Amino acid sequence: MRHGKLLIPAICLIFLFGCASKNKAGTDTTSGAAPASESAKSKAKSAKNSRVVKSKDGVEGEIVGTPAAKSKFAKLAIGMRQVQVEKLIGRPDDLSNHITGKQFRPFYFGGDTQRIEAYYKGEGQLTFSNTNNFSAPDTLIRIEANPKATGISE
Repeated sequence: MRHGKLLIPAICLIFLFGCASKNKAGTDTTSGAAPASESAKSKAKSAKNSRVVKSKDGVEGEIVGTPAAKSKFAKLAIGMRQVQVEKLIGRPDDLSNHITGKQFRPFYFGGDTQRIEAYYKGEGQLTFSNTNNFSAPDTLIRIEANPKATGISE
């Protein structure tokens, strides 16, 4: 019984000091400036060259880079279905799929819980997502035009 009386205040003190030692938002935890990785640099560069667009159906997406006038990606539009895209420009050279963090939210029944990345050599990358939790990821939400693309997922 005596140990129980000491255990509760000890746990409270641990939580109190643990919360007090957390870094505040916006503070830098690294003293030395480490060089940014290549992927972080490319994402920062692509963020400058991207634009958010909305389809006729109301699907919001992103276009990174500018597809060449006569390229396959110039024929595409945000909101197209994967079957439409494949009929229009052909099958991709490589595919990868993954689930997003939204999949694990309790009582979340919205979309964007799964994604498919389609890679085209010499064209770039397409990202498809699901519109609701119970559908397949078949709606085009991102077009990344990159003429130097290898067509292989990394």
